[in-house]
Amino acid sequence: MLTLRTYEAAAKERLPGPVWDFLAGGSGTESMLTAGREALDRIQLRPRCLVDVSHCDFRTDLLSAELAAPLGIAPMAYHQLAHPEGEVATARAAGDVGALLTVSMFASRTLEDIAAEASGPLWLQLYWLKRRELMTDLIRRAEAAGYRALVLTVDAPRVAFRPRDAVNGFAVPPGTRAVNLSLEVMAASHGSRDGESAVARHSREQFDPSITWEDLAWLHEVTSLPVVLKGVLTGEDAELAVKHGVAGLIVSNHGGRQLDFARSAPECLTEVVDAVDGRCQIILDGGIRHGADIAKALCMGADAVMIGRPALWGLSHSGAEGVAGVLRLLIDELEEVMALMGAPTIADFGRSGVSYPTYDRPLPR
Repeated sequence: MLTLRTYEAAAKERLPGPVWDFLAGGSGTESMLTAGREALDRIQLRPRCLVDVSHCDFRTDLLSAELAAPLGIAPMAYHQLAHPEGEVATARAAGDVGALLTVSMFASRTLEDIAAEASGPLWLQLYWLKRRELMTDLIRRAEAAGYRALVLTVDAPRVAFRPRDAVNGFAVPPGTRAVNLSLEVMAASHGSRDGESAVARHSREQFDPSITWEDLAWLHEVTSLPVVLKGVLTGEDAELAVKHGVAGLIVSNHGGRQLDFARSAPECLTEVVDAVDGRCQIILDGGIRHGADIAKALCMGADAVMIGRPALWGLSHSGAEGVAGVLRLLIDELEEVMALMGAPTIADFGRSGVSYPTYDRPLPR
């Protein structure tokens, strides 16, 4: 397993068709599934020569947590769709490698069981539910279990139309469920109907589409944990986030699963970095498939990156060992890029390390 493509191919072969479509599919025309990858491919690295790179140090701090590399796993629901151990295996792997794990509120293992297996930092992801007492309960449990931050997903007032799931009439299969919420709250996600996604139907029932920036005050009141917003793609929203006390931003287009024809996350990164101007930490989530992508994101001003689907590819391949394999592959690639770029530390990355050809330039083949 020498590249992420090999993990992807193995996962596609192993997983049932509707499950693969749920994990791999996008919204609308699925135009956004490749947009982030294409944007990163167009960015070129500018190496420096005759630099001592006998030792490359890629350790970094993210919201006061020390990571072995500027790498984390983005929140994704229902890891048990990929492996029976689910998020417990993912947490074990992230800890072994020294990476961050963000646990979805729709995790298929309990927050406490995940924390018991984790030796690295954990964050908890939230969607804003109509019943705030459910959010409060999750926050209290996360605090007690040692989670270090809350990640509020802000680009999904409802789940977008995802044609693969509609064609499959996808519903969360028996034996897998979001165990941190009650069966009553999650019931709609298990009810299969022809031509409709049960996950989308559940979001319309349970997500609160009326929240605004002012509602963040409530979240700050109920917890002392730092709050990170996931799904910010504009400088305007980045500025508002800082004004409302946010500790971090995840620049993300939800893996191409929400607004079709939006700008890709890599294309938005420098705009968000400039708007924040060092006032909070910034993570890029979108299209990361090689250690060189991590280097490009760091040069553009990100503090770290997250991967989504590749972690599940590894999980489906061989559980915790597969997830760790994916993470180590990216870290090994990053170490090589640092050496060949003449950038032995994270601090050596800067905007002079990349160039931005015009976006009508043909993609490499």
